[in-house]
Amino acid sequence: MSSSIASRMSRLGTESAFTILAEAQALEREGRRIVHLEIGEPDFPTPPHIVEAAVAALGAGETHYVPAVGILPLREAVTGFLSARRGLSCSPEQVIVTPGAKPIMFFTMLALVEAGDEVIYPDPGFPMYESIAAFTNATPVPLPLREENGFKVDPDELESLVTERTKLLVLNSPHNPCGSALSAAECEAIADVAIRHDLHVLSDEVYWALRYDGTHASVLDVDGMAERTILLDGWSKTFAMTGWRLGFGVLPAHLVEPVTRLVVNSVSCTSSFSQRAAIAALEGPFEPVEEMVATFAARRDVLVDGLNAIPGISCRRPDGAFYAFPDVRALGLSSLELQQRLLTEAGVACAPGTAFGRAGEGYLRLSYANSVENLEAALAAIGAFVERLEDRAPAGAAAPTS
Repeated sequence: MSSSIASRMSRLGTESAFTILAEAQALEREGRRIVHLEIGEPDFPTPPHIVEAAVAALGAGETHYVPAVGILPLREAVTGFLSARRGLSCSPEQVIVTPGAKPIMFFTMLALVEAGDEVIYPDPGFPMYESIAAFTNATPVPLPLREENGFKVDPDELESLVTERTKLLVLNSPHNPCGSALSAAECEAIADVAIRHDLHVLSDEVYWALRYDGTHASVLDVDGMAERTILLDGWSKTFAMTGWRLGFGVLPAHLVEPVTRLVVNSVSCTSSFSQRAAIAALEGPFEPVEEMVATFAARRDVLVDGLNAIPGISCRRPDGAFYAFPDVRALGLSSLELQQRLLTEAGVACAPGTAFGRAGEGYLRLSYANSVENLEAALAAIGAFVERLEDRAPAGAAAPTS
């Protein structure tokens, strides 16, 4: 039997955070204490009323196939929620429910892009954007997010990257890994580029509820964007439901049928009982979400203030999500070497900025989805590591600036 693997697999990347988690857990099995700041998921339990809805659905026998696009009560609940919470108008026929949000990324690109078409994506950014675009045989085009611009899209730079082959623009706000968030004016400027160049936009808004300073803004708020924008959202981050694997897309009418076929050909449908839990999340009390966001905001300040107090590290205060993205260039190590040494020498698991693209060199991503006690322990360990690093540095050595 031939052992050759299809060449397309070489174009498919991965998420480094899971590799780092495995390395950290191996150290823990050796008796090491590790502070986990590498994985991006809320450290809160799923609210009880959501769990109870799933249990009731299981008890009622909801364990069979359901429509590929999702059960109608959930799709109606999604549209009602988006209208009430976000002021967005859409119909249940535009909503497709999937097991997790990543399928919406896959299905959007599979349905839209041909070989050689270009997909513009943020760099640094969630690594699946580039990976999936390459896997579909499109050409991924990185759009740098620069710290001097608040890690946000520069509309002029975006426009400079658009060519006759550009088919899709990927946006993410609030942003992973940088924690930046677009304003309404910035969304309007980006939408202007998309409309003038007839681009589709995949707007990843899974962190929309985790916004600390200001209100969430979306390109979907701009007139003329609904017919060209795919909204990607889900329950994982907003409702602390990562393990439930629940996501959804709101699609322009012309994409509903092809994406439905992709669902049928891949996952068939999303489990019925989990969809009942999803309804309970959308229709139930929102206070657990608000309490979680307030906790994250306090943790953000602890981590960012602590990082900025360490010589050689500077950190912009994130607007949303639960990630800090500190500049560590002055320490004189590559992002990867620093991440590995913090893990093995300081007992702090985090992700190198380069796990999110070339523009992430010189940065780390630290998740503050952890207790204040653990964040303070991590800061103490990082501070002690940096102090040892400075003690060993040759006299007069200059740290690199890029």
